[in-house]
Amino acid sequence: MSVNAYDDTPAPSSSESANRGPLQGIRVLDISTVYAAPIAAMLLGDFGAEVIKIEHPTGDPARSHGAHKDGQGLWWKVISRNKKCITLDLGTPEGQQILRDLVVDVDVLVENFRPGVLEKWGLGPDRLTALNPGLITLRVTGFGQEGPYAERRAFGTLAEAMSGFAHQTGEEDGPPTLPPFGLADGVAGITGAFGVVTALLHRNGPEGDGQGQVIDLSLLEPLIGILGPGPTAFDQLGVIAGRQGNRSPNNAPRNTYLTKDDRWVAISASATSVAERVMRLVGRVDLVEQPWFSSAGERSRNGDLLDDAVGKWIAARPFDEVATEFERVGAALAPIYDVEQLMKDPHVLARDMITTVDDEDLGPLAMQNLMVRMLGTPGAIRFPGRRLGQDNAQIYRDTLGLGTASIEALRGRGVI
Repeated sequence: MSVNAYDDTPAPSSSESANRGPLQGIRVLDISTVYAAPIAAMLLGDFGAEVIKIEHPTGDPARSHGAHKDGQGLWWKVISRNKKCITLDLGTPEGQQILRDLVVDVDVLVENFRPGVLEKWGLGPDRLTALNPGLITLRVTGFGQEGPYAERRAFGTLAEAMSGFAHQTGEEDGPPTLPPFGLADGVAGITGAFGVVTALLHRNGPEGDGQGQVIDLSLLEPLIGILGPGPTAFDQLGVIAGRQGNRSPNNAPRNTYLTKDDRWVAISASATSVAERVMRLVGRVDLVEQPWFSSAGERSRNGDLLDDAVGKWIAARPFDEVATEFERVGAALAPIYDVEQLMKDPHVLARDMITTVDDEDLGPLAMQNLMVRMLGTPGAIRFPGRRLGQDNAQIYRDTLGLGTASIEALRGRGVI
């Protein structure tokens, strides 16, 4: 299919939306592939930035990942929402020069090539910052730009393994367990967007002098950062946290339980007052009166005893009764949903957590809504992921001033 076959369908612009977002006026070039860095660019686009997604003429591999309908990648529709899509072969001298030309007029570049690749092409931060001193470059790699592992190939799975996440996940007598989705990529994507916004604040603030900077983000470090005080506990106490199933080393009762009508629920009793309500509800006041009960750590060490009482009570009752009784006494409980149940939940529906957007290929399309609600400057999903090269004509014409003949010549030479 010609990459220019659909160039006559312009992407809606931010100005066409009532919710322009706080990043309106920020222009982003996303030359990254697959997940972590593209998620960061997606989040910037959600809040008003103009994001131009640059793909190799053969397309981002993410287009082929996951479920498809009518030839359209459904994950692509989500992860590339609010991004105009153009093609460019950065491995060619002509493509490299076009990127330099584009960089002159942007605020942010998002990339996830292996360290040294952009430098080899003459597109390293030193060259690009010389063209645009205000440029902020987000560089996402598996292990960072420096260190013994910097040039290793890496995906989120490796970060989930090395960070300690997999070691702590799973049943106590079972193997380490990896998540069934891109956890490390998602955490890194959110962290990357935070880094970009922080750099924009610095650049545009009184101490910034309009200068950009390079953000060196690995997949490994953000995941390590959210896994709790493991390094500190090891440093001070020599403790190495292991697998505990659905329990917590910090409080109890905390687990998943099966109701009489085969519905799974999860409860957490991080506060002693909540734990007391749960145990009184299940008829075990005697446990509440134990001297160890007021300590979260001691409750955790008596987890078998607490779980046995809670599990038996829940197993004897249908879900609706269990949920009603927990609500009545002010204890924390939630059903364990699959995606169908999630999308039918009244609270999810009331807050439009899963929203519907119009897609030019598939019509009404459900997807996750924005992660953050900003009541003064809300963002918006202006359009789902676009077709390969769909915005070539507009971007190359309006940004670089190329005529139709020049654009077609570039396409003919395989540059776009």
